Amino acid sequence: MGRILALFSQEGQLVSALKRDDPKAQRQAYDKYSRRMLGLCYRYVCDDMIAEDLMVEGFMKVFSKIDQFSGEGSLEGWIRKIMVNEALGYLRKFKKIQESHLSDEAAYIADDSCANAEQNLDAQALLDLIATLPEGYRTVFNLYAIEGYAHQEIAEMLGVSESTSKSQLHRARALLQKLVSEWDMDFKKKVNYENASC
Repeated sequence: MGRILALFSQEGQLVSALKRDDPKAQRQAYDKYSRRMLGLCYRYVCDDMIAEDLMVEGFMKVFSKIDQFSGEGSLEGWIRKIMVNEALGYLRKFKKIQESHLSDEAAYIADDSCANAEQNLDAQALLDLIATLPEGYRTVFNLYAIEGYAHQEIAEMLGVSESTSKSQLHRARALLQKLVSEWDMDFKKKVNYENASC
């Protein structure tokens, strides 16, 4: 309990210093959160340079709008929302999220098709597979499965219907299951080959 109170106190001090435009506090916030926020931006745009630009723009907004942080919830959660909005703004402006369609075969893959693959798949490999999803699928999947937004919120953020959000998520999951299953087959082939050559 004491550690939690110390964390809240440290965050409160950091926020107070940020509200005074303290450059050291800005550097501390950047150092503390930039790696995670870069990863967040990358999940949406799948381009290192664009993700870094979005993250930097996001931090500029964090520092200029810090007075809007009410203290409800964590500072990191508030920063994450800004970064998500930066990424979505980029996608809306330059990429035009469009509803895309999968073949019926891919859309109806059984949920348990890749149950065993999860044992071999690490977090980075899974993120790499998510990055290969079509942009609309990837965006909805990130917002729903990783950021925790509800379909109604996603629909409002993307300017689509709630049913489109649900459809995109269903298709993203189906395609991701297919990709994981293919990854697992390749993994097993590699392991079998290595065992046979020993």
